[in-house]
Amino acid sequence: MTDTDTTPETADVLVVGSGIAGCAAALSAAREGADVLLLTKAERPDGASTDWAQGGISTTRGDPESLKADILEASDGTADPDAVDVLVENADDAVEDVLLETLGIEFDETSEGEFDYTREAAHSNYRILHVDAATGTHILRPFLNHIDDHDRIEVRQDTAALELITHEGRVHGVLSDEDPTGHPIFAGTTVLATGGIGALYTRSTNPDDATGDGIAMAALAGAEVADLEYVQFHPTAYDGDDPFLLSEALRGEGAVLRNGDDERFMDDYHPDAELAPRDVVARAVETERQQTGEVVLDVSPLEFAEEYPAIEAKCRDRGIEGDEIPVAPCEHFLCGGIDVDENGQTSLDRLYAVGECARTGVHGANRLASTSLLEGLVWGLRAGEDAGTSGADPEIVEAPDLRDSDPDLPERFAAEKSIRLKRTMDEYLGLERDPDEIARASAVLRRLKGEVDAYIRTRTARDLYELRNASVVALLIARAASENTESTGCHYVVNDPDESPGEPEQPADD
Repeated sequence: MTDTDTTPETADVLVVGSGIAGCAAALSAAREGADVLLLTKAERPDGASTDWAQGGISTTRGDPESLKADILEASDGTADPDAVDVLVENADDAVEDVLLETLGIEFDETSEGEFDYTREAAHSNYRILHVDAATGTHILRPFLNHIDDHDRIEVRQDTAALELITHEGRVHGVLSDEDPTGHPIFAGTTVLATGGIGALYTRSTNPDDATGDGIAMAALAGAEVADLEYVQFHPTAYDGDDPFLLSEALRGEGAVLRNGDDERFMDDYHPDAELAPRDVVARAVETERQQTGEVVLDVSPLEFAEEYPAIEAKCRDRGIEGDEIPVAPCEHFLCGGIDVDENGQTSLDRLYAVGECARTGVHGANRLASTSLLEGLVWGLRAGEDAGTSGADPEIVEAPDLRDSDPDLPERFAAEKSIRLKRTMDEYLGLERDPDEIARASAVLRRLKGEVDAYIRTRTARDLYELRNASVVALLIARAASENTESTGCHYVVNDPDESPGEPEQPADD
């Protein structure tokens, strides 16, 4: 469009987000003959959470029931069995179709030329395909190149969605930040694939712009959300400035955790030791850090540099020498999100959600390792196909009236409020939660959102909308945490001041 063109912009299918779920939705819709517009805040691949995924993508290796059992076990029995069936029954076909045949991803192989399947925590079998320990990068970049070359898909980078355009319970597209007062894009169907919420916490394995945009926009438009209290913390992120993930594949291949007394401790917490579910390992690591001063991941049982060169290079860049890498839990993944069905449809007509911003029911209270890329791929394909065959035409309706009439924000307003939000989430809505502290967090977050709302009424700056979205999602997490009084998975409620977030299991009486 030119500056003087007043014709409303339309697309058959509008996808917001460029990770594996958004790319899969765009590809699938285009395969059905739809004209697709994909918007992304990212200016390069590493702006999407998929690019940061290390371990790999799970397959079933022909045994879907075994993978289903592991997913349900890791979720503390809270995953939706029907949703897990959708995942495991479509897993291998999706990987074969998109990753192997369409994109030609060269997963690591053994010396015999077979796939080098690895194992991660809470998996009972070796079933995870990987490329070194940088699988997300090796999937996303070819995927982006493929859809960028597709004649039915337009990719628009460095473009944020500010608001959903809704009318009488139906979503008609989004307002983007391409215009100071919002640029309307009308679509037959809209797919949110905006990723996670890592920017709500000080330490996260997610990109800095993972501010929960899709969840906030959908919730503000009236869409149902669920399971937002289940914020998963990865147990082994580098304990230092600029944290990075130390893939569970390391522990799957023999790396062990040691405390400040040089003792291996995970056997005291769970019979599966280092391969226990993530929530168990994360709480154990934090307990040992508090009691002994530090926890390290001992990679001496591995050929570390040869088998994991990307991780080894990150360690070397930070001056880590030897086989012991200091680790601490770090926000990693939101198991809940916008509530969707088996095709990614939300409670709002013509709105879909896929990837980390969606709550499919697969993860329940705790996600099994290396199922996030798979879930994004499977639900992205299903949502894209459903949206692409819906027959819904774009309808031009009245778009929200955004204002950009006031001067710029006070210097560092958004940055300072973001720091306040992160500190609140770190202190009160982290690995363990106390009901009184959840209530305190809610009060702080309500005040913060009120302050943001006072400015957002007359300004459309992207960082202000990101802060609005982060504060909305933070409040939703606090509300969900306050309503769930029982410890389940990664939602751990501490009612007794003397109760620890991860005491070792006591042996049963003989």
